[in-house]
Amino acid sequence: MDDIAPSDLKSILHSKRANIYYLEHCRVLVNGGRVEFVTEEGKRSLYWNIPIANTTSILLGTGTSITQAAMRELAKAGVLVGFCGGGGTPLFSANEVDVEVAWFSPQSEYRPTEYLQHWVRFWFDESLRLEAGRMLQRARLSQIREHWIENRTLKELGFRVDQRVLEAAIEQSLNEIATAPDVVYLLTEEARLTKKLFRLAAEATNYGEFTRSLRGTGADPANRFLDHGNYLAYGLGATATWVLGLPHGLAVLHGKTRRGGLVFDAADLIKDALVLPHAFVSATKGDDDQQFRQACIEHFTRSEALDFIIDTLKEIAGKLGRATP
Repeated sequence: MDDIAPSDLKSILHSKRANIYYLEHCRVLVNGGRVEFVTEEGKRSLYWNIPIANTTSILLGTGTSITQAAMRELAKAGVLVGFCGGGGTPLFSANEVDVEVAWFSPQSEYRPTEYLQHWVRFWFDESLRLEAGRMLQRARLSQIREHWIENRTLKELGFRVDQRVLEAAIEQSLNEIATAPDVVYLLTEEARLTKKLFRLAAEATNYGEFTRSLRGTGADPANRFLDHGNYLAYGLGATATWVLGLPHGLAVLHGKTRRGGLVFDAADLIKDALVLPHAFVSATKGDDDQQFRQACIEHFTRSEALDFIIDTLKEIAGKLGRATP
């Protein structure tokens, strides 16, 4: 059978791709024209295919290596690659750092510039950047309302949030967003609501007392799963900005503290809505990292999370970019 070149594969839109991979203790290479990862089992080497045409991003964790040939094929298929620590956190590499990861983006001289041109038209206007931040926050709240209240899967898993309290919190946040005088105020309001969401999620799952600790430094699994899921969301954010041709430094909320801030902005659209509740559900069930990761990725796919991020960024670029003279 003849090898199939990546250029001959049927193209799948990034927003419709189903797979995000986290790999550890393996080698990624090209074997028989396919990109595969190899694990060791005793004296045997086991080869597992990676369907690159249906993959958005790959995280390479502890004990991994990748060949030049594999990077070439992944780049042809438009797959982003990032190096990270064990369990998916923290993310790092020696390249341009975005949210503690250097996403090795596929390179092409023919990337579209339409959305970049719209983005930079408004980006240098502080008032328009503030409006872009408001649009991001409103979109984030719409996702929280949709997936926390109307998601049947979460209810079946025992996640039953107090709808009255959640609706009141969302309405209060919408009012604060509408009158926010600057980006710092928007970020402060985002953090305030997220803190309240932690409390509601803990109550919805009977998790008990919960305190958020950075990078899962706490012993409880909910903190660990939150970090793990958030970094998966960063993979979707990085993919969305790459698809639209938007540099990660052109952030509207996190730009003053992170040169990869636009990835944060994009990921925040879905983190609280999708990652947060599943982190508490998995922690309550006693899931391990792999089970949580699989549940999180499946939820991303079912909810068309990448589609939502891309469409929101396109809407902001189109509306505000065309509003400038």
